[in-house]
Amino acid sequence: MNAEIVIFSGRAHPRLADEICAHLSVPRSLVRVTRFANDCLEVQLQANCRERDVYLIQPLVAPVQEHLVELLLMADAARGASAGRVTAVMPHYSYARSDKKDAPRISIGGRLVADLLVTAGVDRVLTLTLHSPEVHGFFSVPVDHLHALRELAEHFRKRDLSRAVVLSPDLGYAKSAAAFARRLGLPVAAGAKERFSDSKVTISAIIGDVADRDVIVVDDEIARGTTVLELLTVLRRQEVRSISIACTHGVFADGALEKLAAAEDVTEIVCTNSVPVPDDHPKLTVLSVAPALAEAIRRTHDGQSVSVLFEQ
Repeated sequence: MNAEIVIFSGRAHPRLADEICAHLSVPRSLVRVTRFANDCLEVQLQANCRERDVYLIQPLVAPVQEHLVELLLMADAARGASAGRVTAVMPHYSYARSDKKDAPRISIGGRLVADLLVTAGVDRVLTLTLHSPEVHGFFSVPVDHLHALRELAEHFRKRDLSRAVVLSPDLGYAKSAAAFARRLGLPVAAGAKERFSDSKVTISAIIGDVADRDVIVVDDEIARGTTVLELLTVLRRQEVRSISIACTHGVFADGALEKLAAAEDVTEIVCTNSVPVPDDHPKLTVLSVAPALAEAIRRTHDGQSVSVLFEQ
């Protein structure tokens, strides 16, 4: 594709957008957001979009609804300005957790928001570590679904892993945890979890050997930290050597980071910058996904394969 790349960012995570732009040597074009007296938003893209390859960087983070509407308005503005192609770059698609109907008369937000994005003018989606891979199928436009296992593995590869084991908090993430473990040449275990509500889970057992081992707990997202805090209780009964916690999306709502860091047996918490996180916490290590997202944008623009980014 020969059209010029134009990159805009909403207000959700401009720091990540600037990192991506720096890797691509492309300036971040400005966006003007106006709030009217009736609380409605208006967006103006302050760069030429005509026949351009437009990328809108906006993870869906709190306030999620505000940032979602902002992204929809940016997409609509780009389409109205005759953009050649509009790609929504959503490092965190928070509505992916609303992916099934597990109770009567509830909405499936993951599918609805996907439809809204396409209706607004999005031609392609670039995202990172969806909560459920099936959410990929909610979109009627092409989706490039990246993961951060490479970045996480490179971090842990620097330490002594002779007594380490990778632990998935539940069987739902066991496949990704196993892929992460293969990158490090480690065994894998999983928790037997049952969720009762957004704030209550139980882990009845751990499938696999974790006793007297350095446990690396890996998950897609830590929001309230309810699952991991419950898992710590179970691991203490197993008399493990040490505990590290790793995830892609460090949402850390309701003081989750402080609660996890307060545990003396937790040596390190690792996440990526897919969402805004504090970078000065003594137990927190933040890995950048900007190089991977920038490379995916470059390959998409040039019509090259993005799948090579998954290769081990």
